[in-house]
Amino acid sequence: MEEEYQKIKKIVVRELAGADAGHDFNHAMRVYNLCLKLTKGIKNIDLDVLRLAALLHDIGGVRELKDRSGKVCHARESAKMAQKILKEFGYPQNKINKITHCILAHRYRTGVKPETKEAEILFDADKLDALGAIGVARAYIWIGNNKAKIYSDIPLKEYIKENIVGGKVNGRIKDKTKHNPFFEFELKLKRLPKKLYTQNAKKMAQERLSYMNSFFNRLKEEIRGRI
Repeated sequence: MEEEYQKIKKIVVRELAGADAGHDFNHAMRVYNLCLKLTKGIKNIDLDVLRLAALLHDIGGVRELKDRSGKVCHARESAKMAQKILKEFGYPQNKINKITHCILAHRYRTGVKPETKEAEILFDADKLDALGAIGVARAYIWIGNNKAKIYSDIPLKEYIKENIVGGKVNGRIKDKTKHNPFFEFELKLKRLPKKLYTQNAKKMAQERLSYMNSFFNRLKEEIRGRI
């Protein structure tokens, strides 16, 4: 089993070779490690399902990155690719179905909600990787990739009205170049803990949010020349 896992791992490394730094193989391994940590105190977890789902959850990311139509969903692509890979390695269909469910359910936009403990854990681990110090780093990677700004003096309410579809907090960004980590933190990241499933993840999320809050408060003070 471990030999098969290592072979699958090499496939993931190859498929994610062209991924952006926020969703590359390192992200997959951070999520993998978080998944294992989040299992603490939770009974009857199928670690084989969880490990493989974590490893494969973003394997289709490069396909979405290269798509210009906006129709390719990396979670759905990852589930398709995972199914093919796991079949080739001889995994039983019932286990493959559990793994692909986890992969599909890790992303909001698929409309698939986690129905198993393994799916809930993967969902939580993936969201935790957007928080804390690594969350700050990923936010600025996104800024660089999209030629956006480090910060903006535009009030949040005004920004939502002008650059978020429907003028709603959870709407889609119209112009990515006008977005920045401050807005991402206020509009999305602050709300993540309420969407998590496991108590372990909720606790970790609050700790990571506290760090991010301190970081952005400090950054605001530096921008204003106060410190």
